[in-house]
Amino acid sequence: MALLVTNGAMLTCSFGLAPSSLMVLPTARVLSPSPVATISDCIPMTNIMPFGMCQSLANPAVSAATSAAMGVLTPQPCTPMITGTWIPGSPTVLIGGKPALNQSCKCMCAYAGVIQITNPGQVKTQVK
Repeated sequence: MALLVTNGAMLTCSFGLAPSSLMVLPTARVLSPSPVATISDCIPMTNIMPFGMCQSLANPAVSAATSAAMGVLTPQPCTPMITGTWIPGSPTVLIGGKPALNQSCKCMCAYAGVIQITNPGQVKTQVK
């Protein structure tokens, strides 16, 4: 059993230098005590905010800045580029017809970062 993820959950990216928070819009109208997330809550700059500075060389801005600095890694501002939904999601709990997001889910950034949930936003409700 994993904890259900809600609005305000804390996220980290493997190439980001700062944590971020998940913003869940109250479209599904399910609260626990704040809006509950689904696997489709992965829209950059709407649901997933930047992680401070990005240090992935797959990010064109980081690659260009690093080249300009003669090979010295030069982090640049993060711009999340999410490649799909959160996976795997909860196979038994649906919210608005979509699998609920639990604490063990991850999603990928196009710049090779793995985004994971470090704090689900609540500690009472568990889902399978």
